[in-house]
Parts: sequence; structure tokens; C-alpha cells
Amino acid sequence: MKPKKITKAVFPVAGLGTRFLPATKSIPKEIMTLVDRPLIQYAIDEARAAGIKEFIFVTSRGKSALEDYFDHAPELESELRRKNKTDLLDVLKDTNMDSGAIAYVRQNRPMGLGHAVWCARRLIGNEPFAVLLPDDVIAAEKPCLQQMVEAHAETGGCMVAAMEVAPKRTSSYGILDIGEDDGQIVKVRGMVEKPAQGKAPSNLAVIGRYILTPQVLTNLNKIKQGAGGEIQLTDAIAQETKKKGGVYGLRFRGQRYDCGSKIGFLQATVAFGLSRPEFGEEFADFLHEMVAMQKAAQ
Repeated sequence: MKPKKITKAVFPVAGLGTRFLPATKSIPKEIMTLVDRPLIQYAIDEARAAGIKEFIFVTSRGKSALEDYFDHAPELESELRRKNKTDLLDVLKDTNMDSGAIAYVRQNRPMGLGHAVWCARRLIGNEPFAVLLPDDVIAAEKPCLQQMVEAHAETGGCMVAAMEVAPKRTSSYGILDIGEDDGQIVKVRGMVEKPAQGKAPSNLAVIGRYILTPQVLTNLNKIKQGAGGEIQLTDAIAQETKKKGGVYGLRFRGQRYDCGSKIGFLQATVAFGLSRPEFGEEFADFLHEMVAMQKAAQ
């Protein structure tokens, strides 16, 4: 029997964004712009491309700007129509959500990613669902979640997006213990959250894209605090490795940027800026000039 179609996605956006203070003192981190679109818009666009119809945001206090972003702006739209700025009206269309397509639930205590996903359990119900972490922005010809949905249609079970990392960086990720491996899809035997240096079962790391079965929510009901004093989503997924559906890792095709860190955000800004046809060449010239000036100053 073919797996059910994935139509719901959870976006955990309750974090305080302390690594980006003071900017995040007054605005949610997910509203910070990468070139001219906020991080959350990249995640939403990726989900839409994968066929997601229902969007569930797990939020916290101080996230009202995030909710307002997806609402209609009648005065702005009216002004753009009056000035015949149809190109900007088209841009705004992607930021609007139909009534009922988006829902918000609160995570009232910061208890980790597993707890954030568990908070959305009543809206997910008894069907498979996706989880997207907006901090992870992925540049890909075919959006990462779309790649996963297509692969999941063949494998079923749970699926995580995976990429190889340097051995010295494995302690910063959830790491897969892998079995069968065809070069793109791997069968997962186990998962370890942030293993100690030299203790990682592989260098294949989980990044912020998941397709999960409702059984993972049941597992989260029973899990106690794990690594870092948080309820780890990795622990709940790992319990599915021995069960019938199993867990798979997909080596996605694309470049991932960790926009939860300052250096990752800067790297993504440069990469996405260079990719824009309207000013990429001019931006590249500027960067070359800056590098030349720095070298000359040294």
C-alpha cells in the first residue's frame, strides 16, 4: 500500500533567536530577510512546492509580526494597484495565506524541538506530516522537501534530510547510524543526538527537514528530557528504526545554509545575492573589489 500523501507541515518557530541579538529583541528571527524575503518565506515556498496545503506554526510570545506577515495588507495592496505596480502585487501574493490554511499553536516553555512538534499533535491527527526548520535554507534546483516527498512515496516510514559533515562537526548534529545505502537513500539503524567527539556512528548528519509518521507523536508522549535537557525529536524518530515502516535518510541535492548562525546567514546572503540575475553581476564585482582592498590593506 502506498504511503498517504503529505499535506501538513509543522514549522517550529518558537525560539528566541538569541544568537542574533539585538536584532531579535523586537522582531522574530524568522522575519529577518535573506536578500528581500524573510527566512520563513523560503520555508513556505519549499513546502508549497512539495504539495503542502496546511501550515502549522509552533510559536511563542513575541511572534505576532510573524503572524501578521502572512495576513493580507489591504491598504498596501490598494496603494500598489492605484500606482499600477502590478509586479509588486505579484510579489505579495506569495506572502498571503488563504483563510484556514495556516494555524498557530503556542509552545509555552522552551523544551526542545521534540516538544515543539508534540505541541502540534492535535492539528496533525493520524497522518504523516512534514517538519521544516526555517533556519535551514536550502538552495536546490528541485526543492529539498519535494525531493523527500518523492522518495517517501517509494519508501514510506519516516524520512530525514541528511548531508555529510566533517568528523570534527558531528558533535553539533543528530548523526545517523546507517545500514543499506544506495548512494542517495540510506536505511537508518539508529540516530544519536550530538554525539561526543569520536563517538559518532557516521558523518551523515540530519538537517532541518523531516517526514514523520503519527507514531512519532506517540513516542514523544513517553520521552523524557534527553541531550541538553530538552525533549529530542531525534530520540522519538530513532524508536521507529526497528519497526515495520522504518526510518530513511535522503542525501538531498542542494546546498544547505545554517541561517541560525551569523556566518551561515552571511554566507546565504552572498550566495542568494549572487544568484539574482537583476544585480548578481554588479554584486560580484563589488565583492571582488572588497577582497582586493582587504588584500592591499594587509
